[in-house]
Amino acid sequence: MALSKQEWLALEKKANELRNLTLDTTHWAGSGHIGGGLSVLDILTVCYHKYMHIRPDDPQWEDRDRLILSKGHAGIAYAPVLCDLGYNDPEMLKTFNLSGSKMGMHLDSNKIKGVDASTGSLGHGLSIAVGTALAARVLKKDYMTFCITGDGELDEGSNWEAAMSAAHYKLTNLITFVDRNHCMIDGPTEDVMKLEPLDKKWEAFGFIVKTIDGNNIKELCDAIDFAYANETDQPVLILCDTVKGCGIDFIEGDYKWHYGAFDDEMYERGKKALEESYQKRVARVEKEAE
Repeated sequence: MALSKQEWLALEKKANELRNLTLDTTHWAGSGHIGGGLSVLDILTVCYHKYMHIRPDDPQWEDRDRLILSKGHAGIAYAPVLCDLGYNDPEMLKTFNLSGSKMGMHLDSNKIKGVDASTGSLGHGLSIAVGTALAARVLKKDYMTFCITGDGELDEGSNWEAAMSAAHYKLTNLITFVDRNHCMIDGPTEDVMKLEPLDKKWEAFGFIVKTIDGNNIKELCDAIDFAYANETDQPVLILCDTVKGCGIDFIEGDYKWHYGAFDDEMYERGKKALEESYQKRVARVEKEAE
């Protein structure tokens, strides 16, 4: 699926709209996991708006592609994606994580349409994704499973049990992403629990690894195209080097924004920062698109 300039620009526009909606949701909620939400949004945008076969008017369509957001605390970004697609009423975002709302901090698949698995107990998502990929094989379905993990959650051993299983069962119908924003709640990942060399770890567990700029739409599309074209029996891992808080310059790369709140003044500064970031990204497309 070669990425045209028009399509690249459309995806940048959508990602910017979703970043703004994520900031809005954080402001309405009073706080949220905005840092990791913004780092993962380009991955979510590309998956849902270019690659995934879905039917928002039929959320349980059995032939749909599945997406497991293992880093479930990024629900502050995931909820806007699903509402924007039409799965849920956008007005629900104004009650995100408030008392009585169906939209909790970690999205519940029994309450929010479009959520394929309730996650947030970190380290479980890849195991669930291995299950859905195996189910497709057993049921003779051709749907794909996409799984997005955080980097901090890779401290959990269950991820590596799932990785062994994915390689053992040759699950080439599973594409795994690591949102490698280098931060977790207690600090930089390399200070809390060293992960590097992360690419070599995944390779040792039997994956083909593509390391990319995970906040670059074109690199994401090229990597997913690579995974679709994979003719080996090894699953593909896309290691996405991302920026915590991507798009809002005064929170970018700061682990303290794993979770945070925006007062009215910061909210307006955030809006301005997102517009400036978007204009830079459009300029990159104009320069680099063929």
